[in-house]
Amino acid sequence: MERVRPSGNVWAISDLHVSHKENSELVLRLRPEHEDDWLIIAGDVGETVEHLEWTLDELGRYFSTLVWVPGNHELWTTRDDTDRSRGDLRYRRLVEVCRRRGVLTPEDPFPVWEGSREPVVVAPLFLLYDYTFLPKGANTPEQGLAAARASGVVCTDEYLLHPEPYASRADWCAARLAETKPRLAELGGARTVLVNHWPLVRQSTRVLRHPEFAQWCGTEATAEWHREFRAEAVVYGHLHLPRTTVYDGVRFEEVSVGYPHEWQRQTFRPQGWMRRILTPG
Repeated sequence: MERVRPSGNVWAISDLHVSHKENSELVLRLRPEHEDDWLIIAGDVGETVEHLEWTLDELGRYFSTLVWVPGNHELWTTRDDTDRSRGDLRYRRLVEVCRRRGVLTPEDPFPVWEGSREPVVVAPLFLLYDYTFLPKGANTPEQGLAAARASGVVCTDEYLLHPEPYASRADWCAARLAETKPRLAELGGARTVLVNHWPLVRQSTRVLRHPEFAQWCGTEATAEWHREFRAEAVVYGHLHLPRTTVYDGVRFEEVSVGYPHEWQRQTFRPQGWMRRILTPG
């Protein structure tokens, strides 16, 4: 664990998708309440390395601590990106982009927020998904993918998110789980905020308009992590359905901005664009 002081509020946001002009203009308006405030960025900043660099440079001018986890869009290898790296190599290059700017990533020691009587470990995670959030009637990932193709709901990851050097995205997910769980276990029962782009529990995906899409939204392997690792809150994005829910007494915060056509029709955001996760006191 890494001690990071001082500790102000901890805010969170995700799915900024700054390739859209309206969203990049929104980033320019994000400001902390206090100079010691932290900001969690829970993935899908954009589709290119330049998108990530620009966003971190802008937000890093105002927030004392930035914490980033990758989303599926950052991991895409697109024609528009000057960096053509794929898979784990691409992820590692994104981590280096963050480290050059002092931004914390899943590869760094977990920072400790000390704004309350009992410290809280903010744990950025990169876990992916393994097709175990199966749609109704499917018993295997193969059946689930067939159902998705039949309904016309297939995630773009199937074409742009490459798993190299792993044989599949599910294998990459398994490797990330095997690496991450022991690190959380070493926290020894400390209070945590768990941060992952994809939901940690299947319940979060029940509101999807197209249930077949849940296959690209997480893994059943993390179903108990919020209890096992004493989560004060779980932060995620990906669904573009910003809301707060409570499972087993734990707050789950979906903090997506989403695409302009989505957020422009939303009429109520109780805490604005950023969600307050922790506050001193």
